[in-house]
Amino acid sequence: MAVPRGALAVIPARGGSKGIPGKNLQTVGEIPLVCRSIRAAQASNGVGRVVVSTDDDAIAAAAEAEGASVIRRPAAIAGDTASSESALLHAVDVLEEQGPLEAEMVFLQCTSPFTTGAQIDAVLAALKKEGCNSSFAVTPWHGFLWRADGRGINHNPEHPRQRRQDLEPAFLETGAIYAMDVTAFRRCGSRFCPPARPVVLEQMGPEIDTPEDLALCRSIAAQNGE
Repeated sequence: MAVPRGALAVIPARGGSKGIPGKNLQTVGEIPLVCRSIRAAQASNGVGRVVVSTDDDAIAAAAEAEGASVIRRPAAIAGDTASSESALLHAVDVLEEQGPLEAEMVFLQCTSPFTTGAQIDAVLAALKKEGCNSSFAVTPWHGFLWRADGRGINHNPEHPRQRRQDLEPAFLETGAIYAMDVTAFRRCGSRFCPPARPVVLEQMGPEIDTPEDLALCRSIAAQNGE
């Protein structure tokens, strides 16, 4: 069998969540978060197959209704302490039993509801550059960072105060999009397979970790007419 065309998109979406019950089925713009991630992957020119890894029947049904394939995640890697990497590795192992794997994989998180297909393509494009085994979305960060003991992280408070624009450029990992060479990922077991390349993206939108974040994203979607 031939290697599938395009990248494999994997969306981990377990059923349990302490901070926001049923988080991955909560809606933004009347669309469940897991479905927003699926639609973003389907809108990417570089993605050929979309898979949702879940332990939850309702999430599985929603994913299949959106046209994604579903991999049932074992309970052993579906708890609060389970890493996203464990779900990704399990998904790759299951898919390999079914046929040839894609050479590249995109890992999307449901907690980033405003991810677009174009942004996914930008992260995938960086992965194709020579010497790159993984790439991930970051956004510019312009603030002054401090440690709890009063030491500056990206500035020296004992020196005259810098202007924000004079700080060394810094970038915040968004948590939205990661792309990996599948072979390199399986070898190292981390989404950051060295060499890793950050991809600077603007206007990524908030990430949902709290009920307040969810309310903010719903407000943004309403303002955008979604």
